[in-house]
Amino acid sequence: MRPQDTSRGSGERGFTLMEVLVATVILLVGMVAVAQLVPISLTISNGNRTGSTALVIEQRMLEQMLDQPLTAATCTAPTCPDAQATTWNLGSSATPASIVGSPVTQVNNSPAIDFSAGQVPGYSVTVADPEDPYGANYDVRWAVVTYVNGAQHVTGRRFLISARQIGGQGYFLPLTLDATVEK
Repeated sequence: MRPQDTSRGSGERGFTLMEVLVATVILLVGMVAVAQLVPISLTISNGNRTGSTALVIEQRMLEQMLDQPLTAATCTAPTCPDAQATTWNLGSSATPASIVGSPVTQVNNSPAIDFSAGQVPGYSVTVADPEDPYGANYDVRWAVVTYVNGAQHVTGRRFLISARQIGGQGYFLPLTLDATVEK
């Protein structure tokens, strides 16, 4: 019996140490690149969640405001359930066709609530996010333009409402909803 030959035949060879090192470096560079994307994607995901929550709050409050009769100058709970213990102002027929409430600015040729100024009583409220385990709060602000006919009867209202997370938002601008209701 002949012992088995473990030597390699000609033409067969394994990887050299240099080839293994180059492959390892390439693999590490790829893994580092992918690892750097994780914090970026988490930041974007958190920003999207914050923006979505703010939008839901805005939509809910806007619906409650739009449901009010044009003759109503304010809205309180239970008519506006989200008003809780506060009173929401819904504009004034004393200043027709003028913006009242929170300051408004132009962003990309569209009106937007200006959060650089302070809150205006009656035209802003702080809302807690019930779904956030850390108790995030949102600063919600609105402005109203009231339209009247010659006899000072309210014929319509335009609402601009926006929300942003207090202490949050990062690089994301708050979205301003713009809605009009008319007789």
